[in-house]
Amino acid sequence: MSSFSDMDWAYTDTATLQAALSEGRITSEELVTYYVTRITQIDEAGPHINSIAEINPDALAEAWALDRERRRYGPRSPLHGIPVLIKDNIATGDRMHTTAGSWALADHYAPRDAHLVTRLRQAGALLLGKTQLTEWANFISDHMPNGFSSRGGQVLNPYGPGVLDPGGSSSGSGAALAGGLAPLTVGTETSGSILSPATQNGVVGIKPTVGLISRTGIVPIAWSQDTAGPMARRVGDAAALLTVLAGEDAEDPATRGISRPTDYTRFVTDQGLKGARIGWPRAYWDQAADWQRILGDTMADNLRRESAEIVEVDLPRSPDDEDYTVLIYEFKPALNAFLAKWGPRHLSSLEAVMAFNARYPDRCLQYGQAIFEAAAKTTGSLKEPAYWQARLRDRRQSRQEGIDRVLTFHQLDALIFPGAEGAALAAKAGYPSIALPIGYGPTGAPFGVSWTASAWSEPRLIALASSYEAHYPAQQKPTFDFLPT
Repeated sequence: MSSFSDMDWAYTDTATLQAALSEGRITSEELVTYYVTRITQIDEAGPHINSIAEINPDALAEAWALDRERRRYGPRSPLHGIPVLIKDNIATGDRMHTTAGSWALADHYAPRDAHLVTRLRQAGALLLGKTQLTEWANFISDHMPNGFSSRGGQVLNPYGPGVLDPGGSSSGSGAALAGGLAPLTVGTETSGSILSPATQNGVVGIKPTVGLISRTGIVPIAWSQDTAGPMARRVGDAAALLTVLAGEDAEDPATRGISRPTDYTRFVTDQGLKGARIGWPRAYWDQAADWQRILGDTMADNLRRESAEIVEVDLPRSPDDEDYTVLIYEFKPALNAFLAKWGPRHLSSLEAVMAFNARYPDRCLQYGQAIFEAAAKTTGSLKEPAYWQARLRDRRQSRQEGIDRVLTFHQLDALIFPGAEGAALAAKAGYPSIALPIGYGPTGAPFGVSWTASAWSEPRLIALASSYEAHYPAQQKPTFDFLPT
């Protein structure tokens, strides 16, 4: 059996890890030990990245059991024994808390697993722990910093701790990957919460079509836009995790009756760009920083080199892109329904959470709760004309007048946005996006792009993004000079 010094396991892809596990060169128990050691060095000491909310107290026991099962019966799936971190707004019915980063839920244990957690366990994935997030998935205050929560404090970006934005709200999931604290993480997104931390931390994130992954057991913001999604350092790893996460759930109507591929890794290729037509929304790129536009121009040249065609498209930015009226109206009934089934008895409503926060203002209200207050003023019935006007407007502008119009008119395979700038548009449409790192700025800040297309286009987006990644890999490890060699 090899020692950890024989290979840089922290940044190794899951297929290589799985091969090492199957060949007996390493065990899941050793992998858990390895990543926990890195967490103590990087997350709790050193730069104190603070990306991990808590470690699964049963991680070593589960690893031992999965190792034993492998020896007897072989692996259940390509993720058997592979450590995965999940965002702390996803319920687990175990000895880990489910808190959404809130001090109000700091002692809360969920009654059962979220649907996606059940699928992870069935695949033999190993839940290593939970990641920090911007509190309530960045839907409590209108000026809370990305990565901050009253329960866990501030997440830092490993490429510039305390200087660079860690992105939000899946900040911990992105930072943990960048720091090499796990090979896979799960994030959630309502509007940019996977794409933003992925592009800020130089990792891959897939925000899937709403309904591809069950929302059951995830602390909600808005039913019409919420989704979980895989995050990884490579497109292939994200595709492997998506394969496990995606699936029909009788409790989630958005997932019912839709035919889907069962193995997204079959779309990973290095030949997906030839003949592709890629839309370049100039209005979005014109507002990027100079160094980001330079990286974007280099990417466009690389795409042409791979026989893809770049088409500049007219997709103007709209003030409505950043209008969150729909989210404000949907939040109260969504959260109340979740708390009734999944929350503690003493916090059964949005108003109860607000009252708890008001009792501990120094801890819970450093940035106020203006968004909570706005949502509390709605009836929670979704009967208000303003809600339906906004929802129908968002669907029309993001789909028929936005993404669908441009893709159809120009016969495009996908659009490429700088960073997470197109996230709100895709989120309102319920359409998928993939964040892919493409380079670093003059100060070492990571930069990525978001590939976006129409509903259920994950296979095509995976093919495009993985092809670009194969020819033009861009990831660099953050420097942790304090670590022992």
